[in-house]
Amino acid sequence: MKTKREHLANFHIAGLTFYEAALCFKKLKVGTELHLELETENKFDARAVAIYYNDYKLGFVPRSENRIFYKLLVMDYNSIFDVVIQQVDPTEHPEQQIRVVVHLKHNNPENI
Repeated sequence: MKTKREHLANFHIAGLTFYEAALCFKKLKVGTELHLELETENKFDARAVAIYYNDYKLGFVPRSENRIFYKLLVMDYNSIFDVVIQQVDPTEHPEQQIRVVVHLKHNNPENI
């Protein structure tokens, strides 16, 4: 069965220089899958959504983009996101080095 996908957002990872991206940067390529996690104890943003590559925290969905992600994750819709690296450019400013694209996925398109 084919999974139906719908584009939701694309953005640069916020806070990339403050977390663990340097530890795994050489493994991050276009198409690399990432995952999202709520960070409810974040003192800077009540709707913080962290972005991970395996166990490495890369940074966050930008605050300007995180509202819908936060709401869906709070409602436990974790499995509907397809998060992949869209662009990696080590020559850019650190906050612009990794661009991500997020699609919503529906595993049963016959029910749509």
